[in-house]
Amino acid sequence: MINRRQLWALLALTLMWGVNWPMMKLSLQELSPLYFRASTMLLGALWLFAYVARSGERMWPARAEWATIAWLGLPNVLGWHTLSIFGVKELASGRAAILGFTMPIFTVLIGAAFYGERITPRVRIAVVCAGTAIGLLLWHELQSLSGRPVGIAWMLGAAFCWGLGTLMFRRAHFALSPMVVTVWMLLLGSAVVWALALALEPLPSPSGFSTPMWISLVYGVFINYGVAQLIWFGMARDLPPATSAMSVMAIPLVGTLSATFIVGEVPHWQDWVAIGFVMMAIASVLLPPRPARPAAQ
Repeated sequence: MINRRQLWALLALTLMWGVNWPMMKLSLQELSPLYFRASTMLLGALWLFAYVARSGERMWPARAEWATIAWLGLPNVLGWHTLSIFGVKELASGRAAILGFTMPIFTVLIGAAFYGERITPRVRIAVVCAGTAIGLLLWHELQSLSGRPVGIAWMLGAAFCWGLGTLMFRRAHFALSPMVVTVWMLLLGSAVVWALALALEPLPSPSGFSTPMWISLVYGVFINYGVAQLIWFGMARDLPPATSAMSVMAIPLVGTLSATFIVGEVPHWQDWVAIGFVMMAIASVLLPPRPARPAAQ
């Protein structure tokens, strides 16, 4: 059982990361994708650095740890965070969230293909459910004259990178805490994204930003990259995987619902059905099986 404090933390994390999807979409109305990601990632990482440093943890990596941090940052930061922001630019934010959270299915498939992990019947069910959800959304994008199937490719690439990065992170060996490693991945990753933004996108004009734009930027820095990260790592330490899995399952639903109020998106029936299939897929791979009943004497 989880206590009341943990329950509130779980609900807060689900809301924070769910609402973050339409908040990103709101930001992209006035700021280009790479500048948005570079700005929020750098400022959020600095905020986290200051917070974690106050706890007395060792913050500076040893020489041998830099290569591991950079290697882990390729899929976890450059892959997931960069590809996903292009996906949000192309798609409705709720739809992008649904596709992004196919990540657990990619995790088990990559684990089976490259790390020898077993494909169970539950994994097969998850693959069928996720494939059905992706097919529904792809069909709707192709059917619509204004559809953008390339956005689906961006989000599936992002989910693949997140899944691969998760497996790499689990198998990495370092003396630093996972929180400190994450901070350095974000700092190094933001430097690369800044370089890409300066090379590929026109300079933004912050003086022309609207109030909602500033609110969405503050949300990205202090909530998405700040408070939510701290809650997530606290949950990873204190809660069983099945409990945190329930939070992951609900995030696409929160993202789709909140997008209606924040950016005026109207979900289609394909989105609701896809949410159901993705939640079933996540449940299949993340929730532990029930223990077998003891045989009758």
